[in-house]
Order: sequence, then structure tokens, then C-alpha cells
Amino acid sequence: MATAKKVTKKEKEAALVVETAVHGGNDGIIQESSEVRPEDSHTEEVVTATDDSAKSLAKAGKRSGKALKEIEEKQAKEERKVHVAETSEKPKQAAKPTRSRLERRGKKFREAAQRIERGKTYTADQAVELALQTSPVKFDATVELHANLNVDPRQADQNIRDSFVLPAGTGKKVRIAVFADDKIDDADVTGIETITKALEKGEFAFDILIATPATMPKLGKYARLLGPRGLMPNPKSGTVTNDIAKAVAEAKAGRVEYRVDSTGIVHLGIGKVSFGKEKLSENLQAVMASIKSNKPSSIKGNYIKSVHLTTSMGPSVTISLNEI
Repeated sequence: MATAKKVTKKEKEAALVVETAVHGGNDGIIQESSEVRPEDSHTEEVVTATDDSAKSLAKAGKRSGKALKEIEEKQAKEERKVHVAETSEKPKQAAKPTRSRLERRGKKFREAAQRIERGKTYTADQAVELALQTSPVKFDATVELHANLNVDPRQADQNIRDSFVLPAGTGKKVRIAVFADDKIDDADVTGIETITKALEKGEFAFDILIATPATMPKLGKYARLLGPRGLMPNPKSGTVTNDIAKAVAEAKAGRVEYRVDSTGIVHLGIGKVSFGKEKLSENLQAVMASIKSNKPSSIKGNYIKSVHLTTSMGPSVTISLNEI
């Protein structure tokens, strides 16, 4: 093992004399030893900074070199996004004003609506005449009545419902089936077995089904098929009766049934445009008479809020309540 050699005072002085002889005097020695080069100081700072950063970085985790590099890249990416958004932002366009409901309608409807004065109420005869003039379709449109009643359908006594025969008929050809073995001349389909087989196959070759109280229990198993389609016989609508011949004759003549919807409005077709003014006026008066006769005793004040007459795809005409 090597031992450290001690340097004596004499040896130091001898080395100093040799150095002085080489560099040219004591002044040069002092200047050479005391001078600090800028390159040396910069090197020392770099080495110190590198040592400090190396000590602050962790081997793994959020303070590792890899994690810090990912954070810097993410920040640079967000800055680029903001820059692109600022440079590519388009000027906002002025919002177009919302068009009215009439302006969004078709050309024929708008032309027909010009014949009706807005906010004005008409008599029953005037309303029928205007409804016929403002029908914008080429086919034989249905004339519809919409009456808004001051009732609450959730109350049992205010659930307005009725069936009656229109004086001029409905203008529709209806197919009638009789759920009985009796033969009826005007019925299109008769026989319990025949109708049962058709229902088993899901076939409904009729628009109105009439039954007797005795045969109604046999239709119970088909209630889920007939009910949603409005074909289930009901005593209130006159389709469950012992007088089948009379029920068939009334159905052929134009028996209609109405019932208020959840908002208290009655919707009912009262005929066709081809009926003319007189027949439609008769049916209109018959419908309004039925609605008035079914006024609940619990209703105080105005029973009818408004009445409108219209055609299929045509504008509506408001009827004056004083003229009904």
C-alpha cells in the first residue's frame, strides 16, 4: 500500500524558485495563479446546475424525467390548440327570425287562409260555407268539428260521451259484422264461428262489430285485439243490443260516437265536402245539440269554450258561440 510523502518547507521553496525561473519572475507567478478565466467559471456553473438537476429528478413517478417531458409536451399541445382556435374562428352569423306557423305552411294552405279573417268569429252557416271554399285538396275531404269544453275528463260525471245518428249520414261506407247466428240482410259479416275464425287469424274485415248481451262473454278473450282498435262492442255506443236489425240500420245510416279527449276537446267528422252547405249544417246542429244535452250538472258558468270547423288539411274557422 502506497504511503503519502511529506513535503518539507525547503522542498516547497525549491519548487517555487524553479517555477519563477520558468515563468519569468514573481509578478508573473502571482498573476498566473491569481487570474480567473471566464471559461473556468462557466464550466463550474454548468457542472453545478447539472448536478442539482440530476439530484432533483426522481427515477420514477411524477418527478421523473419522462413524466416531466410528457407534461411539457401536453402543455405545448394545448397551446397549439388555443392558437389554432383563435386563428380559425369564424364570425358568427346573425340568427334568422323564426317564421310564423302560417308561413311554414304550404302555398295552397296560405292562399286558402287568406279568405278567413284572423280573430273574427262567424255564424254556423258562414263557417260551413267558408270551410267548403277553403278546402285545398282535390279529394272529397272530411269536414271536422272541434269543440273545446270546460270539463275535466278525470271526473266521472264530466267525461262527456255519446252516440247518435247524423241526419245526413257520414258519407263513409262502413262494413258491419254481427256476432250472432241470426242472419241480417244489411250486415256484411254474420255468424259467431265465422267471426271467431277471422279473429284467430288477426283478420278484421269490418268497421263496426255488433253483438248481443248473450254472445258478449265469447268475445272476452279477444278484448285485447278489439279494444285498441275501437271495435269492441259497448252498450253505451249502441253496439250491444238485442235489437240487432235496428243497430245495423242505424250504423248504415250514419251513427257516430264521440268522447272528449284528455284536454277536454271533442273531435268529430260531420260529413264530406260533397255534402253541400245544407246537409253539413244539419249535421252540425245535431252534433251541437248532443253536446249541449250532455252538459254535466256540476259545471257552472260557460260549458263550451270554443268551436272550430275545418276540413282535411284546411284552415279552421271559428264559430260564434252565440250562433250555435
